[in-house]
Amino acid sequence: MSTTTPLSTELSHAVGPTEPALLIETIGANLEATVARFGDREAMVDCTQGRRWTYTEFLQEVHTFARGLMAIGVQRGDRVGIWAPNCSEWTILQYASASMGAILVTINPAYRTHELEYVLKQSSISTLVAAPSFKTSDYVKMIQEVQDGGNCTDLERVIIIGQQSWDDVAAAAPQVSQEELAERMASLDPHEAINIQYTSGTTGFPKGATLSHVNILNNGFYVGEICRYTEEDRICIPVPFYHCFGMVMGNLAATSHGSAMIIPAPGFDPALTLKAVSEEKCTSLYGVPTMFIAEWALPNFDEYDLASLRTGIMAGSPCPAEMMKKLIAAGIEEITICYGMTETSPVSTQTRTDDDFEHKVNTVGRVNHQLEIKVVDPATGETVPRGTAGEFCTKGYSVMLGYWEQPDKTAEVIQDGWMRTGDLAVMDPDGYVRITGRIKDMVIRGGENIYPREIEEFLYTHPDIVDAQVVGVPDAKYGEELCAWIQLRPGAEPLDAAAIREFATGKLAHYKIPRYVELVNEFPMTITGKIRKVEIREQAIKHLGLQPS
Repeated sequence: MSTTTPLSTELSHAVGPTEPALLIETIGANLEATVARFGDREAMVDCTQGRRWTYTEFLQEVHTFARGLMAIGVQRGDRVGIWAPNCSEWTILQYASASMGAILVTINPAYRTHELEYVLKQSSISTLVAAPSFKTSDYVKMIQEVQDGGNCTDLERVIIIGQQSWDDVAAAAPQVSQEELAERMASLDPHEAINIQYTSGTTGFPKGATLSHVNILNNGFYVGEICRYTEEDRICIPVPFYHCFGMVMGNLAATSHGSAMIIPAPGFDPALTLKAVSEEKCTSLYGVPTMFIAEWALPNFDEYDLASLRTGIMAGSPCPAEMMKKLIAAGIEEITICYGMTETSPVSTQTRTDDDFEHKVNTVGRVNHQLEIKVVDPATGETVPRGTAGEFCTKGYSVMLGYWEQPDKTAEVIQDGWMRTGDLAVMDPDGYVRITGRIKDMVIRGGENIYPREIEEFLYTHPDIVDAQVVGVPDAKYGEELCAWIQLRPGAEPLDAAAIREFATGKLAHYKIPRYVELVNEFPMTITGKIRKVEIREQAIKHLGLQPS
């Protein structure tokens, strides 16, 4: 396999391996090729439903549902929304819509009516597939409320999973022959839009990142290549399907290699996740750091047999060193760290299975296959020397087609084919990348630029601190001061700002020591497990009685 090519030893610029070759095919064609090779192997297990499918059986259901969608009037290019937690029906719809050429619009299960209405209107969804409910959300009632509002005029049909409307789609399949579906599949362009994912923006309404077959099929494929997936692998996917982590890095990585997709539960549950790993003999486990932390903190953790685990993916935020030690101690020595964003399908960099401990906890790896990355000065756009912080940019097959019907927003982030991520990064001489924060998260205290991630990593070294998040809050004298939100291990003595100052003095520069410390049980998060620092800052300002800047 080709190795990463640094374009210059002086500049933060690198090109990924060029082998294996890019897959210029549709998701449906790729699935058929996998079934031809591994038809009798297990494709999917839905632990909640107690159901399992071989690849042959999975393809049969996918094709039946694809023909059903065609029969009820869904056209190529129509937007089909999916609003549901993880379940086998979600995955079947993912591949069915891709096979017959509809654009699947993934809708965050945590959305409320206002957000649902926005997505339905913004992408002109004509068919909405939804679960009846999830947690405290009554989806059927919420959909009815939106329909009664009369603003979603493009919505022609609603299909509820597990109800008659779902069964009716499969029942309509005989109206469309397998030959007609094959003709439709053959007519599709691998470069055409097949998926819209709404980014969880912290300001304003979310934007619909529009992705093609080539975008997401290849990203799943190459992520799986780096994890060394084969038909022997069984991937436990507790991360949400509505996000790239689940449907691309999980499902598409699996189906492009003949691996099995294991769905432990509709939503994340640490005990059910480890139960699935143990009972289904999973070889790979996915999650954001907070998920792994919750799993390893279970009181009966030692009762789960995790001996089958070989690899996995951690993404969303950096892996704390202490957590990585636990994973390696459990035998998951080939865990990989991924970095990316929805707009890049999502993964741009990944650690390799044989990278050492330091690279796995201190970096997000090297550039992935068929991609080009660079770190630039945010103000000038010039590529910075290695070892210098700047904005991380990606170019190649993974860059989205654009934000759905928002060319102005697209032009703000894609320039000359480069996706400007808004993330601060440093590339080392060997091409490994460290993400040091978001440009907008950087704190400026008395003229000093402070990167919260550095302080968070330091706080992790305290024996009583499980997790920490650092934000800037307004200060009359310095412009901004640091506030740390800290989660303590059970039974630990409370810590205050004075205790943290004592711990940090002599180890951190004085201006990097948090002035404010708050003890919390949890952090505000998006459904994908990303910490919402904007919300932490807002709450901290309110709790501390400060004036917003």
